[in-house]
Amino acid sequence: MALPKISSFRFPSSALGCPRLRSQHIGPAMLLAVVAMLILGGCGDDTKLVREIQNKRQAQQQLQSERDHLGEAFNLLRQYIDLDVGKAERQIAYHLNRWSETKQPSSAAPPVLLKSISDLLPADQQKLRITDATFQSSDAEHLRNCFLFRSIYSWVDVERHDEKLLTEWLKEQESTLGVEAAADLRTATRLFDWTVRNVAAEPDDPLMPAPPGPEFPLGMQFRGPGYRQTTYQTIMRGTGDGLQRGDIFTQLCIQAGIPAAMLGTIDGKTGEVKPFCAGVLIGQEIYLFEPSLGIFVPGPDQVGIATLSQARLDAVVLRRLGIAGLDQFTYPVTKDDVQQCAALLNLLPEAVSPRMQQLQSGLTGDRRMNVYVDADALAKKFDDVTGISSVRIWNVPLLSEVYRQICDQHALRDPIFMSWYRTRWAMLDEEYGLAKELARARWRHLIGMFNDSEEEGLSGARTLYLEQRNPEFEIEDLRIDNELQAKYGIRRSDLDVDGREFDQQIAAIQTMMRLGKRTATYWLSLLQADDGRTETAAGWLQDRVLDEQQQSAWVPAARYNLARLKESLGETEQAIEMYKRENEPQEHGNRIRARLLDKQNAD
Repeated sequence: MALPKISSFRFPSSALGCPRLRSQHIGPAMLLAVVAMLILGGCGDDTKLVREIQNKRQAQQQLQSERDHLGEAFNLLRQYIDLDVGKAERQIAYHLNRWSETKQPSSAAPPVLLKSISDLLPADQQKLRITDATFQSSDAEHLRNCFLFRSIYSWVDVERHDEKLLTEWLKEQESTLGVEAAADLRTATRLFDWTVRNVAAEPDDPLMPAPPGPEFPLGMQFRGPGYRQTTYQTIMRGTGDGLQRGDIFTQLCIQAGIPAAMLGTIDGKTGEVKPFCAGVLIGQEIYLFEPSLGIFVPGPDQVGIATLSQARLDAVVLRRLGIAGLDQFTYPVTKDDVQQCAALLNLLPEAVSPRMQQLQSGLTGDRRMNVYVDADALAKKFDDVTGISSVRIWNVPLLSEVYRQICDQHALRDPIFMSWYRTRWAMLDEEYGLAKELARARWRHLIGMFNDSEEEGLSGARTLYLEQRNPEFEIEDLRIDNELQAKYGIRRSDLDVDGREFDQQIAAIQTMMRLGKRTATYWLSLLQADDGRTETAAGWLQDRVLDEQQQSAWVPAARYNLARLKESLGETEQAIEMYKRENEPQEHGNRIRARLLDKQNAD
């Protein structure tokens, strides 16, 4: 009889029915002798007992192996920014497949809702991304995003991130909605507020010039709203249009376990759906948040958050999103437009796959995150709400993948387009030395690692941001100082270029360093606010980011965040004046906030 290799072994007391097994500790040689004796000489049903012991031991070893593989995959996600992306993705898939080998395969069928994106997902892609039971290297992007948004949610959902305009109203909702439902609504307001403060507003139509772009399928346009950058690019860059802000907010809600969707009006003639708000489902009501304006939709009498049912009954609810006077702005969606809406679920194909459902069951404790969503069950919840006539999967995240692939391919063929496409965010290029450090700082900020970890020997986001703030004299001297060049990993001998080309490359690196410095300064200001250091954050924004000698693309977002900090510090009159500033990216939303602050002060 062949026996598995067994090291030192302790029999449980319940297994010592046979007098020959009274000893508590048995070494390998002794165990083999005992097993042989039992098999040959017998001791009642001792053969069966030994086999049970062997099976239990094997099961324990197998369980330990499973935990290790799942832990390895999770650790790779946590360190994602520090790793070679290709290798990390392959290793994550390997560990998850080893983990899943001993798990019961999920019997869940692909959701019916997939038909709403069938035109974007050919049959071969459906098999690879949804029905295939094997984890793919490409799954790592979905898992990375889930990890990132779960991390953000876990540290944002605290009292210091409460939306001050809603404090009293949210307390009142506990008696109306119940404590748990009111807590979910409070969490949603915190996540929305963080999104607005940390994803700087961009217009739907970019103002910065660009070279001619490639041709796109599916009715897409070059630099079209929503899909011109991916979810990961939006959160890492910290800037986006209204649809991209809605993407970030609804992804955060998924990790909080709160049903959320983008809501769209439906054209009665063409059937075209046009998103306008993010909706959070609490009980049987959908609460409205306007990501383009950067403000929740005020309820009747400008109290609390409006629901879809209120917007359908009272024309004033949406009308109040407009601005009267010299700077007139009429909100483009009316009561009539929202009588029948579409709920757009922000789900990638991987999020509805059976293998992610299987993985979901193994993510417990501090590894917990929502990698799977029962799309049909979620769709039913929204479909049951009066005013929702259609539920479908939102196509914008998939369109952003198509957009990125086509731009990447076009950049390889067109050097001018390549230069434009890469330059603006070169300081966050995760494959380049200097930029890698800023990307690492941003990642650790987002996962909540603000301070250094002595235990892990890692620098926190605060330290890494400060290290990006190179003195101006260093940046200036980069061309002539060989020691500085060595410090920043620049060796002319490695570049193999003449003097003129070397000067051009040095100038490009200096530009990137200045962009990185000003971006790090702005993000460090936000980190101080995220960490509850309100006065320090205000000082950084006022004295450094808004310094006339350090102007950058972050100035409008810095002004908005400074106004928010003034509001928190009780300097509401100053905040109101700042919100009324003209020609800001979210000027109309800012003016609505100023109006709500005025009303709160009057009350």
